[in-house]
Amino acid sequence: MSEHRPPRGCPVCGQMLHLTRLSCQSCGTELSGDFENCEFCSLGKEEREVLKIFLSSRGNMKALERQLGVSYPTARARLDAVLSHLGMDPTGSQPAASPLELLQALARGEMGLGETSERLAQLG
Repeated sequence: MSEHRPPRGCPVCGQMLHLTRLSCQSCGTELSGDFENCEFCSLGKEEREVLKIFLSSRGNMKALERQLGVSYPTARARLDAVLSHLGMDPTGSQPAASPLELLQALARGEMGLGETSERLAQLG
């Protein structure tokens, strides 16, 4: 199965899309209705893995760092990116990373191109 994330907003008006159809790939059964959206379904595979590790370690950042095999700042940046993608403010009162800091993190391999692009777009 390919990794396609569903869009969250309407490409015409920008309003939140509603999930109205489900189907079984095995037997072809289809269900129609107004289903609850899954905010986590829009996360990419890597973002879901970060969230899964973070939750399974009960929020222990050191465990996240170890399991991802990255430095603490990188683990923190990846978790912050997941939180940002979910519409949460990961930094609280901390200032947002500058475009230069984001590009440096990309160059160091601390975040992927997609994540960097998203965070640059959030800066305006």
